[in-house]
Amino acid sequence: MKTIKDKQILVGADFAGFPLKEAVVEHLRAKGWTVTDVGVRSLEEEDTDLMFHRIGLRVGAMIAEGEFERALVFCGTGMGIHIAASKCPHVHAGVVESVPAALRAITGNGVNVLAMGAFYVAPQMGKDIADAYLGAELGSGYEWWHNFYEFHKLAIDELEAFHYEEYKRNGFKLKHLGDFPLKLETKPEEA
Repeated sequence: MKTIKDKQILVGADFAGFPLKEAVVEHLRAKGWTVTDVGVRSLEEEDTDLMFHRIGLRVGAMIAEGEFERALVFCGTGMGIHIAASKCPHVHAGVVESVPAALRAITGNGVNVLAMGAFYVAPQMGKDIADAYLGAELGSGYEWWHNFYEFHKLAIDELEAFHYEEYKRNGFKLKHLGDFPLKLETKPEEA
């Protein structure tokens, strides 16, 4: 598997996401990242396999098959490409438009496919989002919050084990793999 630790990242964009993807990829390559691009690589391309949902499925499959640990995807809104990637097993995709949202996506939700919308995210913000996302991991960043990691790791584990038909047979009740109480907390003041 190509990992973040080894500065390996998978990317994909459709035509609408292409300009933002290009800015982010240039930024990452300048920082020593190896980027594998499976989407639009030129605005002159006319391949219908490069529609947002088809790229999202391609990226999602590469994550599902364990080829890459994480991916960045781009379309006009970030919504369509993330929905498509999410159709693949083991993909936990999210759409973000800010650095705090990117941090929370990885630290709290373990997002392995992060989507951005070029209609809403400026190039510099896209670079900052990528840096934040790639510089964090599940459980990092909210250590002050009691049981934060355990609570969110349990959620990811239950989502990984989720089977809709079993859920339906069980009266739409989720089989719990454990429990970690968590309540909304206020960050303690720095001394």
